[in-house]
Amino acid sequence: MGKITVETCGIEGLKVITPAVFGDERGYFMETYHYEAYKEAGIGQVFVQDNQSASRKGVLRGLHFQKEFPQDKLVRVINGEVFDVAVDLREGSATFGKWFGVVLSAENKKQFFIPKNFAHGFLVLSDYAEFAYKCTDFYHPNDEGGILYNDPEIGVEWPIPEGMELIMSKKDKEWGGIREYMAGR
Repeated sequence: MGKITVETCGIEGLKVITPAVFGDERGYFMETYHYEAYKEAGIGQVFVQDNQSASRKGVLRGLHFQKEFPQDKLVRVINGEVFDVAVDLREGSATFGKWFGVVLSAENKKQFFIPKNFAHGFLVLSDYAEFAYKCTDFYHPNDEGGILYNDPEIGVEWPIPEGMELIMSKKDKEWGGIREYMAGR
């Protein structure tokens, strides 16, 4: 393979990808995506939409998912640093309700592959961050769902420094927990 290194995460389907980076005194070069290399690593999905967002320190987005049109996502940070989280919502999964988090940054250049039927979110740790991701389905605004970021039954250990005030959307503050999610299915 050589172009990427893939780590499994203890939850089936989640993968952390580190691309090969070639640098010298001029800077660096890396392939951020190469279909054949990713396919060989078990990520053969076809991505149909790329998204990018910018956020400041303390912004927490998530935990989001699409209900009827679920998306596989390949996410990365191109400026700054975030703590990225995926929560398994796959019916019948042995790890249903479990979470995994990874620091993604412009410096470490890691990517996170999140399969369909996972909730996803991130917390910005740097002063500013730009987040880019590929999706396997288009965004459907009337199809979004969410789980409360601090649901004690999931127990995500967000690395919130003392004194950091979270900046969140109204809906991200009001999502229900995993019990409400299960009751609504």
